[in-house]
Amino acid sequence: MKKVLFLCMCMVYAFTSKAQTEDKKWNIGLHGGVTQYYGDLGRDWYETGNTMYGFGGLSVSRYLGKHFDANLLLTKGTIGYNNGETDGFKTDFNAATLNLRFNVLPSEYIVRPYVFAGAGFFIFGNQLNFHTENYDYILPSAGGGINFRLSPTVNLNLQESFMFSNKDRRDGVDNADGDFQKKDAYLTHMAGLTFNLGDTKDSDNDGVSDKKDQCPDTPADVKVDKLGCPIDRDSDGIADYLDSCPDTAGAKMLNGCPDRDNDGVEDGKDRCPDQAGTIALLGCPDADKDGVADMDDKCANTKPGTKVDAKGCPMDSDNDGVMDDVDRCPDVKGIASLKGCPDADGDGIADLDDKCPNSKGTLANKGCPEIAKADIVRITYIGSKIFFENNSDKLKVASLSQLDELSKILYKYDGATLTIEGHTDSVGKDDFNMTLSKKRAESVRQYLIGKGISDARLISVGYGESKPIATNNTTLGKAKNRRVELKTNY
Repeated sequence: MKKVLFLCMCMVYAFTSKAQTEDKKWNIGLHGGVTQYYGDLGRDWYETGNTMYGFGGLSVSRYLGKHFDANLLLTKGTIGYNNGETDGFKTDFNAATLNLRFNVLPSEYIVRPYVFAGAGFFIFGNQLNFHTENYDYILPSAGGGINFRLSPTVNLNLQESFMFSNKDRRDGVDNADGDFQKKDAYLTHMAGLTFNLGDTKDSDNDGVSDKKDQCPDTPADVKVDKLGCPIDRDSDGIADYLDSCPDTAGAKMLNGCPDRDNDGVEDGKDRCPDQAGTIALLGCPDADKDGVADMDDKCANTKPGTKVDAKGCPMDSDNDGVMDDVDRCPDVKGIASLKGCPDADGDGIADLDDKCPNSKGTLANKGCPEIAKADIVRITYIGSKIFFENNSDKLKVASLSQLDELSKILYKYDGATLTIEGHTDSVGKDDFNMTLSKKRAESVRQYLIGKGISDARLISVGYGESKPIATNNTTLGKAKNRRVELKTNY
């Protein structure tokens, strides 16, 4: 017996081929067999002396994968029990079960055992009159079987199905009281022929069916081998239709073309095929990294970062004798001592840094001329002659002529800035005095802006009573503390 089993197993593994279900996903079957009862009147399914009744069936299966398919089984026949000793029963039935089937062996094997589980329902005939409903549910159905492939289309099917009813009444005895083991159940022994349906598919139209095609997405009109994969004449792993050099093995990143110096540029496009270089320079080296290949570079040792011309030599865009890499003003012709920048007023300070580029000045004043001592004195004096209405930021009329004179002085020194400081005495609350001093300083600023002085040159700030220059205990001291101070700077 062991030798027979061993021989059967060898036959199962030896006789394999591509399963038709990969292309033929639908299957229908015709079946026949006998039923056996298991319930209160008798509980031995495989007792040969028990009554057996016949049935016929139709199945529809759908291929889900190498190990799974779904199966709908419709059957019609008779179920009953009669042992000749006790009262029995007999009734016609129609049944439907939907099962998920697990195939132990994958779809390419000729002999495929399987197990299944599912659910369904019975519709019984009217022979029995001890209940009103003529349908019961099959919860669950389970079993096993085996399929033998006789041809690419035809299979022989053998199956055992166990169907457990949700009720305990068809045999005339209803005493389960919810106990699953006491409810009626039925067994079918079934044999039949099933037929695979469908056409062989070739999705990419390369002449190799999908079930054999290891490259199922090959583009149209591409030559393929017997496995459906594109031809690769030079065996470099790149199909000929993608290979720019199909007769010479090469690199994938270069579309199959060779690269002797491994610099990422294929030999056919490499200006220096035996020297590793850069892709930007078509495979040639660039020792000074100036963007000009060594073979074309007339200044091969240029300092890194230097702008160069087409011959690799430092550039002097404005032709002032100062190379662009050190020229602070590379687009304007300038003076070598000022690193290539011009000096319009000839004060030795480059226009780029000169706050007064059209007036000779000093380095200390950022290229602007010194403010004459007399003008500094005059500005200080003007600050002492600026007056406001009482507790107000409104300028008194007498102050306006002073500010007109101040604006004329500022015109002479167009690079100078003026800081306007507002101060008060200690009379009143600190917050009020601080706000008042700021407003007064800003009033002066706005007047000067109205006279054409750039607002960028004017800064107003208020200090309130925080910076007295005299005592606030006397009338004279308070008068001195109520003041505007003017300070110039570059």
